[in-house]
Amino acid sequence: MMKNFAALTRPVVRGALSGALCLTFAAVSCQVMAQTSDGLKKDLKIAFIPKQINNPYEVIADDGGMAAIKELSGAGKVVGPSDAGASSQVQYINTLITQRQNAIVIAANDPNAVVPYLKKAMAQGIKVVTFDSDTAPDGRQVFINQANAESIGRGQIQLLSKLIGGSGEFAILSATPNATNQNTWIKYMQDELKKPEYAKIKLVKIAYGDDDDQKSFTETQGLLQAYPNLKGIVSPTTVGISAAARYLSTSPKKGQVAITGLGTPNQMRAFVKNGTVQAFQLWNPSDLGYLAAYAAANLASGKITGKEGETFAAGKLGSRTIGKDGEVVLGPPTTFDAGNIDNFNF
Repeated sequence: MMKNFAALTRPVVRGALSGALCLTFAAVSCQVMAQTSDGLKKDLKIAFIPKQINNPYEVIADDGGMAAIKELSGAGKVVGPSDAGASSQVQYINTLITQRQNAIVIAANDPNAVVPYLKKAMAQGIKVVTFDSDTAPDGRQVFINQANAESIGRGQIQLLSKLIGGSGEFAILSATPNATNQNTWIKYMQDELKKPEYAKIKLVKIAYGDDDDQKSFTETQGLLQAYPNLKGIVSPTTVGISAAARYLSTSPKKGQVAITGLGTPNQMRAFVKNGTVQAFQLWNPSDLGYLAAYAAANLASGKITGKEGETFAAGKLGSRTIGKDGEVVLGPPTTFDAGNIDNFNF
């Protein structure tokens, strides 16, 4: 076999034409060598665009993505806006196109505003993965969903009902009015409320804190003043739930109004320990970013296209299968309370 291999390569080193063949052969050889054990290309350039560059939840998710890219011997970067405006991510997409990234991983602030620019990226061969908050399906190849959207939305109402004893008024403190994930969860919350067992629970207001800590804090204050009989607040955003808990922790309403929603254990630990919050939910955002990075690397390596039924290896998270509309689900959320919160560190 070695003699045959030598015979095949020997003519390649002669003459101008042979030199060209040698370069071609060498390039193919390098490409074969520059792969991971899963057959993924090394040296991939993968950029993450969070909703907001300084959002604590997004930082954890992006760090998970960067850890995965490091495992893959790629070049990762995080770029993005400081606000969660609908079109604030556009300039970053355009810059990444110019830089010829291999893949863009984005948590979209708006389901439609970024789509034309992501289509432009895909037209130039850049793979696009959304995570946490999706775009319209034609704006990406794969969407990494933190958990089944329906189970998240319905689960929030189920948990709230337990916390307020199955009756009373409550409000929702959301992020931005255009956030795809928030609106999807809220839709399922409202649908869950139609069930007979929630007949005594009334949604009185959907407020928006724009994923801004101070605005979310102020909105919480406004809700408690406007609705004196309020028994609960559901905030399906890590910025909102921590701001709401911070306000309630020094309010006379502490212990009378249940705060729940989606938050990180490290962010909410003090509020659980001091009795402000009894229970809340979330998945591991680091794993979400990690899975998104592996999906991007598999796309950029030509291992998957985003078609339903395709499978890909995702490092420590194992094999994953692409579902309908290019969706991959990380897994069910965890409910955190005083009994288990110290078992988690993120």
